[in-house]
Amino acid sequence: MECEEAGGWWFHLRRCAQCGHIGCCDDSPAKHATAHYRATGHPVIRSFEPGEGWFWNYATEELYASGPDLAPPAGHPADQPVPGPAGRVPADWARTLR
Repeated sequence: MECEEAGGWWFHLRRCAQCGHIGCCDDSPAKHATAHYRATGHPVIRSFEPGEGWFWNYATEELYASGPDLAPPAGHPADQPVPGPAGRVPADWARTLR
């Protein structure tokens, strides 16, 4: 995951429904999920937040309340803070949200 490799932080995580790539959402500083779509053309992501099962299609800009089950895991560990990861989120993180 690019945020982890760069020592960055994220607000929420998204998972590519086609290849399983995990990227940060567009409210996160790096916007890795959208960058993955632009680089690969893989249009559909699923929330990677525990308890969420919605999908988003970048190509059609459609939100789906649910969709097919993807291979596990369905979300990041429930004990991982949001935003995360613990220890790298700046104190003023809320000011960075668009």
